[in-house]
Amino acid sequence: MTNQPFFTRDRDAFIPTQAANGPWDPNSMHGRVVIGLLGLVIEQRHGSNDFVPARLTVDMFRLPNIQTPVEVTTRVIRDGLRIRVVEAEFISGGTSMARASCQLLRRTENAPGNVWSPPNWDAPPPAEIPAPIDPRLGMNGKWTTRPIAGRMGSLGPRRLWMSEVRELVEGVPMTPFVHVATGADFASPFANAGDEGLGYINSDVTIYLHRLPVTRWIGFEVVNHHATDGVAIGECWLYDEQGRIGTSTVAALAQKKPIAKPPPR
Repeated sequence: MTNQPFFTRDRDAFIPTQAANGPWDPNSMHGRVVIGLLGLVIEQRHGSNDFVPARLTVDMFRLPNIQTPVEVTTRVIRDGLRIRVVEAEFISGGTSMARASCQLLRRTENAPGNVWSPPNWDAPPPAEIPAPIDPRLGMNGKWTTRPIAGRMGSLGPRRLWMSEVRELVEGVPMTPFVHVATGADFASPFANAGDEGLGYINSDVTIYLHRLPVTRWIGFEVVNHHATDGVAIGECWLYDEQGRIGTSTVAALAQKKPIAKPPPR
C-alpha cells in the first residue's frame, strides 16, 4: 500500500493522520477508523487462532479530534475455555470517546443436522466489475468500491463490494478481522441515506461474524432501515467472495444539518 495510513505509532500512542477525518467535520475522526483501531488492539492483545471474534460492538459517543493522539486500553471480562469477553476504550486527549465489547468464541465442530439459511447472493465477483471512474467514490480514496446494484440514497436494493486501500496503522498488516471492523461503519450511510441526503449519524456499530473473510473484498447488502422520532436502525449483510460471513447493524440519530447529497462512500 502506498497511500497514507490512518494512524502512525508513537510508542503506546496512535497518531491520527489527515486521512482519518470524517464527513461531518473535517477536524473530527471518521467512525470507521475508531472501530478499526479498537478491533485491531483487541485482536493484537487478546486474539488467538483458536477463537473467532464472533461479535464486536462499538459505542461512539464523542467525535475525536484528528489532531489529538489516541490511547486504547483493554481489559478481559471473561477468559473461559469456550468464551472470551474483552472490553476496550478509545481515549483521546484524556477523554473517553468510544468503547468496545468483543466476544470471542472457541472454534469447534458444527452441531449435527441441517439448519435453513438464506441463499447466497448472486453478485458478480469484484474482479468482473469495472472500477468506478468518479474519484469521490470511497470518499476520495479512503477505500475502493465495486458497485453492484443501486447507490447511496437510491430507493431500492443496494449492494457493493468494498476493499481497503491503505493501512490502518502504519507498518501493521491488516488482518481479516481488522479489515471487516474498519469497513463495518459503512453500513450506516449505505442503509440510512435517503433520496434527500444522508440525515443520520450512527452512534454505534455491531458486527456479527460466523467466520472471518478469506479475501480483501467485503460485500455489503442493505437488508434493513427503519426510523421513528429521529432514531434509526440500519443493517447490512456482509459477504466475502465465498459467501455470507455475518452482519453489520447500526443505530443512528437524525442530524439537524444533513449532508445534502450522500457522499459516495
